[in-house]
Amino acid sequence: MEATKNMLLLIALTFLLSYTEANPSGFTVNLIHRDSTLSPYFNSSKTPYENLRNSVTRARARSAHFFTQNLDSSSSSFQSPLTAEPAEYLMKISVGTPPVDLLAVADTGSDLAWTQCEPCTQCYQQDTPLFNPEKSSTYVKQTCDSQACQSLSTTSCDDNNKCSYEVSYGDKSFSKGDLAFESLTFESTSGSPVVLPNISFGCGHINGGNFDKFTTGIVGLGNGPLSIVSQLNDTINGKFSYCLAPLGANVSSKVSFGSNAVVSGDGVQTTPFFTSDSGTFYYLDLESVSVGKTNVKFEKKKYTSNKAGADAGNIVIDSGTTITFLPTEFYQNFENEFKSSISSTPVEGAEGFSLCYRKEQGFEEKVPTVTFHFSGADLDLGASNTLLEVEEGVLCLAISQADDDMISIFGNVQQMNYLIGYDLVKETVSFKKSDCTNL
Repeated sequence: MEATKNMLLLIALTFLLSYTEANPSGFTVNLIHRDSTLSPYFNSSKTPYENLRNSVTRARARSAHFFTQNLDSSSSSFQSPLTAEPAEYLMKISVGTPPVDLLAVADTGSDLAWTQCEPCTQCYQQDTPLFNPEKSSTYVKQTCDSQACQSLSTTSCDDNNKCSYEVSYGDKSFSKGDLAFESLTFESTSGSPVVLPNISFGCGHINGGNFDKFTTGIVGLGNGPLSIVSQLNDTINGKFSYCLAPLGANVSSKVSFGSNAVVSGDGVQTTPFFTSDSGTFYYLDLESVSVGKTNVKFEKKKYTSNKAGADAGNIVIDSGTTITFLPTEFYQNFENEFKSSISSTPVEGAEGFSLCYRKEQGFEEKVPTVTFHFSGADLDLGASNTLLEVEEGVLCLAISQADDDMISIFGNVQQMNYLIGYDLVKETVSFKKSDCTNL
């Protein structure tokens, strides 16, 4: 009997050591595009063109919830105007001790990480079992006087002074439950999982809306106080980065933290980011957009202010929105310049795309370089970042017009094959051209 106990103890110690081998100050995790063959969403009966058009449809639905009236946290109970319909990238994580595997939405437009939990008063259907906090030795409910509880705008306390959270999203989806401390385990690409102890996260007992059965919750990468990157600020020195592989590459993209996330070397472009009162979004200052040698000035309301108090930040950089959305008047000027720079005649394309061309031999060589001029950083975008093949032989502009009451968004197609690093200490975003299929 004693020998058996000793053997079990040895197994337990070996298990724990294997999960703490990787250095949490620098690690890299796979990001799975929801339409790749690696994703549970992959549907072999749909063509890549159908998947792409559906992705753009989701992007429009998501962008419709980036309303300016929800930016001020003092006038809104929304944790962020994220659309609950899963964004484009998924991350495998594990929660608790022993760890329970989850597949969550990784999103720069959200903060609080949460998952569905037992006992479930109201839950949406998911394929995997719900997380049971009673089976985790590291699960601890937070009290109402904890810093995390006080940082949320919508919380309540029970008779034992335990904190309950409530987050809502732009499409009226929601999660309610207990705010807790728990260990999160990331499946590092080094082969050694990384355990992050005492992370504030939501254990949702009442959840509903447009969430899908494949996803078990959300991992927030926003700039708010309860996002994963903010909570790990001291450990990872406020740094994270991602490199998004092109659509159809069927390889995992990468998100890195800490020392693994440093973007350096020749060709690095750096621009400051700004945040609003709600703190979630990363706003950049877009000064103009060039089509070839023609520069179109970008004049749009600034949503935030810099440290000197001046207005700053007119476009959100977002990993979960497929295409870029620009204000109607500016977009029309941009589109006119784009059309005039190409000798080919536009053709009618898929619904939702206003400018399309026939993919003829040599056409992509005619496509002008589109440059987004941010404050201090110029991003040159070639044909693969500006045009998408939305049906066989038809290429459409992957930049669209936004409604007047929408925030401008710099989407992930324009970010693909760039290594993009966020520094929360310096409040900067850095860009470097990179082959994201070969990292």
